[in-house]
Amino acid sequence: MLQPTLPRRKLLAAVIAFSIVFLLYHVPRLGAPASPPLPKVLPPGTAVDWAQVVHHYPVPVESLAALPTAAPASDKKTIPRLQHAFAESESADDRATRRERRDAVRDQFLHAWNGYKQHAWLRDEVRPVSGRAADPYGGWAATLVDALDTLWMMDLRDEFAEAVAAVEHIDFSRCTLERLNVFETTIRFLGGLLGAYDVSGGKYPSLLRKAEELGRMLYKAFDTPNRMPITRWDVMAAAAGIPQEADERVLVAELGSLSLEFTRLSQLTGDARYFDAIQRVAEAFAAHQASGTKLPGLWPVAVDARGGLNFSAGDVFTLGGMVDSLYEYLPKQHLLLRGAHPLYRQMWEAASTPLRKYLLFHPMIPPSPSSAEQPNPPILLPGDILSSGTHPPTLALEPRTQHLSCFAGGMFLLAGRLYNTPSDTDAGQALTAGCLWATEAMPRGIMPEIMYAVPCADPSAPCAWNDTHWRAAVALAADMTSPLDSAGDIAAAADALIRDRRIAEGVASVPDPRYQLRPEVVEAVFYAVRLAESRAEASALRDRAWKLFRNVVRDSRTGVAHAGLGDVRRGRAGQVDVMESFWLGETLKYFWLVFEDEGAWGLDEWVFTTEAHALWLGGEGDRGE
Repeated sequence: MLQPTLPRRKLLAAVIAFSIVFLLYHVPRLGAPASPPLPKVLPPGTAVDWAQVVHHYPVPVESLAALPTAAPASDKKTIPRLQHAFAESESADDRATRRERRDAVRDQFLHAWNGYKQHAWLRDEVRPVSGRAADPYGGWAATLVDALDTLWMMDLRDEFAEAVAAVEHIDFSRCTLERLNVFETTIRFLGGLLGAYDVSGGKYPSLLRKAEELGRMLYKAFDTPNRMPITRWDVMAAAAGIPQEADERVLVAELGSLSLEFTRLSQLTGDARYFDAIQRVAEAFAAHQASGTKLPGLWPVAVDARGGLNFSAGDVFTLGGMVDSLYEYLPKQHLLLRGAHPLYRQMWEAASTPLRKYLLFHPMIPPSPSSAEQPNPPILLPGDILSSGTHPPTLALEPRTQHLSCFAGGMFLLAGRLYNTPSDTDAGQALTAGCLWATEAMPRGIMPEIMYAVPCADPSAPCAWNDTHWRAAVALAADMTSPLDSAGDIAAAADALIRDRRIAEGVASVPDPRYQLRPEVVEAVFYAVRLAESRAEASALRDRAWKLFRNVVRDSRTGVAHAGLGDVRRGRAGQVDVMESFWLGETLKYFWLVFEDEGAWGLDEWVFTTEAHALWLGGEGDRGE
C-alpha cells in the first residue's frame, strides 16, 4: 500500500534542513582558507622547463659540496703514469695487420650505423632482423647519442657532424615514459653527450647545452628529503610539483654509479650542484661500508634508499648486474678528480680485498690442447656470495659467472696501476684470462650471459683437472643425482647432458645462453692491452680479441645491422630482433680501441664511463685528437 505523502510545508522544511547540513560539511567555513588542490600529474609527453620546476628540498648554495681542484697534471705524485711506453718498436708488418683489423671493426660499425640511419633515425633502436624502430628509452635517439664519441674516434667526421645536428631535434623537455630509469638515462644520454663534447675538443657547444638541459631534469630526481635519488622516476609527477621520496628497494649500481657523468657536468659548467648530488650518495655508501653490511667492505645488491640506506638486510653480493659499476666508478672517479678527493680511493681500498677474497674463484679447467703437459696459468672467474644467518653470517660461494661481471678484469688492472697494488693487477690479469677462457671454451667462441663453472675444492687456489668431478658437477647442476645414484649412473646422465646441451669441459651449466652484444670481455682486453708490460703480451691479447670479433660478427650480422643471440650455441639460427645501443657505443668502440694506435685515446688522458664514453682528464695529451 502506498504511503501517504508529506504535507508540502513539512517537505520544504526537510529539504532546507538537509541543504544546511550538506553546506556545513561541504563548504569551507567563512574565514577559513580552502585546502589547495593536489597537483595533477602531467600527461606523458608534456613539455617541461626543468629550470623553472620548484625543488621541495633544495640544498642551500653555501652547503653545496665544493668541486675538488686537483694538483697540476704534471704532478706525478698525484696520479702515476698508467700506460707503458714500450722499449721495442712495432714492426711494419705488425702495424699493418693491426690497422687492417682496426679498419675491419669500423666497417662493421658503419654497417650497423647505416642500418640505424635508414630504418630508425632519431629513434632509440633499430630492430636488426625486421628493420623496425623501437623506443625503449623514451624516444630520445639512444643509439645515436650512445654512438657519438665512437663516430669521432673512428674518424667518421661527416657522420659525426650530421649526428650532432640531429641531436638538436631531441627534446629532453618531453618524456613519454611513465617511469624513467635515471641510471640508464645518465650513462647512455648524459654520458654520450659529455663524451662527444670532450672527444671533439669542445668544438660543438650544442652538445654541452644539451647535456646541461638533460642534467637539469635528472637533478630533480635528487629532490627528496634525504637527497637520495629516485632511480625509477615518475618524471611527470615530479614536473607537476608532487613531493617525492626515494624508493624502499633500489639496486645499488643504479644509486651509486652516477658519479663520473655528474662530476664531469659540474667540471664543464661550473655548476657545483651536480657534484654535490653524487657526493652525498658516495658519502652515504662510505658511511655503511665498514660495518653496515653482512660482508664488510662490500654492498649487497639492493638497499632501502628511503630509510637512510639500510644495507643490513641484503644477503647477495656480486660483481655482476645490479652492482657492477658501483665498484668500477671508485678508481675512475679518483682518476677524474685527479686524486683531489681521498674518499674514492679509501672506498676502493676497503672493497678490493674482500672482492678478491670472496667474489673471485679459481675454476677447475681442462689442460690447454696446445700444452697438455704444462699446468694452466692461473685464471679467476667472478662469482656471487650468498649470506645467511647473523653474528657472523654464513657465506656460500655461488660459482655463477655473468658476462656482465667480466668488466672487472679491466677494473682491477686500472686500480692496480693507479694505486700501485700488485694484488689488484694480478687479479685483473687472471680475471681477463678467465673470461677469455670462458669465451673460447664455448662451441662457437662467444661467452653466454650466465654460466656456472666448477670451482676448485679450495676456490682460492688453482687445481688440477678431474674429469669425474666435472661430470658429477654437470649432473648435479641439472639436479639429476641422488644419494642412491652410482658413479656409472651419474656419468651416463652427465654424458647425455653434455652431448644434448653442448656443455664445454669445465662448465657445469649454462642457464642463460644469450649474448646481447655485450662489451665486457673485450673491455677487459682493452685495459689489458693498454696496461700490458710488453709488446708481445699486448699482441697476444689482440690476436684473441680478433678471434672473438670475427666470431661475433659471423653469428650476429644481419642485412640491417647486428642482432643479439638467443643461444650462443646455435649461431645465426639463434638471432633475436634486438640491437642494444651499447653495441655501437661500447662493444665496437672497445674492439676499435684494442687495435688502435697505442698513443690514441690513452688511459693517461681519458677515463671511460661504464657506457664507454670518454671523458677528458685534462692531462698532457691533446684533447680530441
